[in-house]
Amino acid sequence: MEFYDRKPCQDIQDVKVVYMTQDKILDLIRDGLMTVILCAAPPLAVGLSIGVLVSIFQAVTSIQEPTLAFIPKILAVLLSLIFFGPFILSTLTGYFYDLLSSIPELLVPR
Repeated sequence: MEFYDRKPCQDIQDVKVVYMTQDKILDLIRDGLMTVILCAAPPLAVGLSIGVLVSIFQAVTSIQEPTLAFIPKILAVLLSLIFFGPFILSTLTGYFYDLLSSIPELLVPR
């Protein structure tokens, strides 16, 4: 019954102001970009190295078959995703856990 006895704007003085400084925003952006780089680097590095090796092989043998460059890169990136999958998953899980656990800290002024 206590809820119905109050006036609609009675608790307006109890509202806290939400502060999110530029430092906090830049920290969130930096952490997000580092997570993206850490997760994307292994498959990209494997694809790049296989592409260079296939290009050198094509230049030495004078074989200019487009599928010869495409298929090994796809297979290498797929295998690298399987091999580095646990690392990528743990990195993303850690980032999202840190992000979600920092929400109260981001909303309360210090």
